[in-house]
Amino acid sequence: MRRVINRLPSRRSKILLGAMPFILVIAVYALASEARHAADAADKLMPGLDAFRAAMSRLMFQVDMATGKKLFWADTWASLSRLGIGLGISAVIGLVVGILVGFIPYLRATFEPFFAALSLVPPLAVLPILFILFGLGELSKTVLIVFGIAPFIIRDVMLRVAEIPREQIVKAQTLGASTWQMILGVVFPQVMPRLISSVRLSLGAAWLFVIAAEAITAEAGLGYRIFLVRRYLAMDVILPYVVWITVLAFVMDYALRLAHDAIPWTRFREGG
Repeated sequence: MRRVINRLPSRRSKILLGAMPFILVIAVYALASEARHAADAADKLMPGLDAFRAAMSRLMFQVDMATGKKLFWADTWASLSRLGIGLGISAVIGLVVGILVGFIPYLRATFEPFFAALSLVPPLAVLPILFILFGLGELSKTVLIVFGIAPFIIRDVMLRVAEIPREQIVKAQTLGASTWQMILGVVFPQVMPRLISSVRLSLGAAWLFVIAAEAITAEAGLGYRIFLVRRYLAMDVILPYVVWITVLAFVMDYALRLAHDAIPWTRFREGG
């Protein structure tokens, strides 16, 4: 008898099975929305699919009179810019500091406890301090993202550096390599895949910090729009924005996964 754990779905079956939960959620929502509107035509908590289409069409294709922009795309660009700058700075800091602290014993002994403690500080708890120090502009939002995820990336890179076999370091020294040559030729190539994985794992937290900062002070952004229209219980805007944020996060995660898999020695290491 063939066991269920040995039955593998085909590629088409995987696509259909993966789409089923989404279709089921949409169908359940549509039925629940219809039932609520049958009881109260003015219900705002669960707007119908037509309301979503109308609201998003207005935000995506109509120019806002106050700002002169199409709000949906302006919000998307504002949030992605903040996220991209924050992630980029965090990745560079994590790579440079993580390699140096992880590779040089005296730096590791000095800074490893510090970064361990820093990574445990709740970033949202220091958000008021960041606003006081850096103002209410873009700088404080970027610093929040960097403060929130850079310590995690640094620690992850440090751990990867520590995993490098000691024999490789000894062999490089035997061949006459300097510290910088070992960092660039031995450590850096082996750390790059782990850095991309760390950034992938940080995406959720980075989006959280962007939304939180925009909710408090911003003039554009996906988080800003969600918290602005919540005053009017505009679920026809809030829910599509939440879905859009999820789609953006998924696309970014998928792109990073492709970048990770594109590094040849990651496939070699996995035996592919």
